[in-house]
This record gives sequence, C-alpha cells and structure tokens, in this order.
Amino acid sequence: MVGRKGEKPKSHPQISEVILIGKQALFPINWLNKQGYCEYQIFLENMKRIKAEPTKEMIEGKLEHRRLELEFREKAIPATFAEMMEQSKTRNVLSREFPVRSLRYGIFGLIDEIHLSPNEIVIIDDKPGTKKYLSNIHQVYGYCLAFKDIIKQKNHRQIFAALRERGTNNIFWKTPFNKSMESEIIGVVDHIHRLILGGEKFDSCKNSNKCRACRFKMDCNRAVS
Repeated sequence: MVGRKGEKPKSHPQISEVILIGKQALFPINWLNKQGYCEYQIFLENMKRIKAEPTKEMIEGKLEHRRLELEFREKAIPATFAEMMEQSKTRNVLSREFPVRSLRYGIFGLIDEIHLSPNEIVIIDDKPGTKKYLSNIHQVYGYCLAFKDIIKQKNHRQIFAALRERGTNNIFWKTPFNKSMESEIIGVVDHIHRLILGGEKFDSCKNSNKCRACRFKMDCNRAVS
C-alpha cells in the first residue's frame, strides 16, 4: 500500500477523475460500470477529456440521489463509522452516500446506501430499471471490495451486494460477496490500473446498439454503425 495515512489526495496531472495519494493512483468505482459497458468511454472522457452532455438517465439519477440524501439527513442521527459499526451489532442501521476509499486496490467512491444489521451488511447501488447488467454488478462489487478493505478483519458478518430499482424499495438482485466475486472484481480493477499506466490499450465495444446510445458517439473513432 502506497500513500501515508492522512496524506491529502491530488488530482492526476493527465487523467481527469483519477486522484493520487503519494504514488498510488485511485480511480472512481463507477468506472467499473463504464468499463463493462465500453471502456473506451473512459479513455475519451478522461484521457482525451472530451465533454459530452449527460443522458436523461444520468440527470434523473442525480436528482433522485439528491432527493433521497436530503430526506435521509432530515432524520439521520450523526455517528462516526466506528459508532455505526458498533450500534449495528444489536440493531439495524442505515447510511447513505457513504464514502469509501481503498489505497490497497486504488479505488474510491460513494455507496448509495448501506444496510447494517446484527446478521449482515448489504451494500446497495441504485439503478434505473430492474435488469441486472454485468457492468452494474461489477460496480457494486467494487463498493463491496472497498468497504471490506476499510473494515479489514473486524467484521464477521456476511457482506451482500445488491441492486435496487431507483426511486423504489425494490431490491431486484442480491447476492453474498464471496471469495469468487472478490477475485473477479480485483481482476477488473487491476485491468483498469494497467490501462491507467499504459500497460494495456483501451478496448471498445462491438455492439452497434451501445454505440448508437453512447453520448460520446460523435467524437468516437471506433463507433460501430
């Protein structure tokens, strides 16, 4: 692990959204979603720094996150992370927009919602619709990986990854975050770090439907018609 404890993050000089803590590069966990859709988007947006208008889904998602966060803060009782973990040993505890950062894996982000109970910890990511795409699954696996790294060996409860239909209480997919899934997502995380370092080249999707819906299609030299 590189980066002294408490060291302030700095912006990467060439890659937007990536931060540096010491010599360690950290990328946003939502890149795991983008990588699963088309990793060339990451290159266009963060290396080429091409600006594209947000999609309708992105705008709606941002507004919904903001609404839920305001509702949560009206009722929430302030607590430290240690207090939250301790309280959840005997009762249910909920947290929203929970920040995670892992120097070990070089990832950071905000978890939409965490449900902690005496028996389990559920990491929830909100998505439009109820179809589970591998890209969505990889994103929530990334949150589980970062959260597990934060708590180290102090937790003996099962961690679950879950996807919820945005704006509802409908958790349409939930699974234990086991060793196999942890290994799977570490492989994807390592791949993205190799892309950042230039050790591997960005691939692009070969799906014309994705290309037609992509907000970078006007600036992409690999778009499939």
